[in-house]
Amino acid sequence: MFYIMAALTKPRHGYAIMNLIEETSKGTITIGPASMYTIIKKLLDKEWIYLYDASDSRRKTYFLTDAGRTVLREDVTLRKMMIELAETGLGEDEE
Repeated sequence: MFYIMAALTKPRHGYAIMNLIEETSKGTITIGPASMYTIIKKLLDKEWIYLYDASDSRRKTYFLTDAGRTVLREDVTLRKMMIELAETGLGEDEE
């Protein structure tokens, strides 16, 4: 869910979301269409994203809502704290 929300800080359609995540992670993370659209449905239901443009029935474009941006910011903050904790612990191993 995090990766999809991060990809939707700009309006994107499904294929662009999958490509951005795969390219950004250098192929480490891939999301298939079934998983992605299941997550998109959940994000729509929570009103964290919305259908930005449906003019092309084959390429629906999605975008974060203000609530979605808030959730993403909170998640980023939490992930930064988790990374800091791990880096501190790993740094202690090197002493």
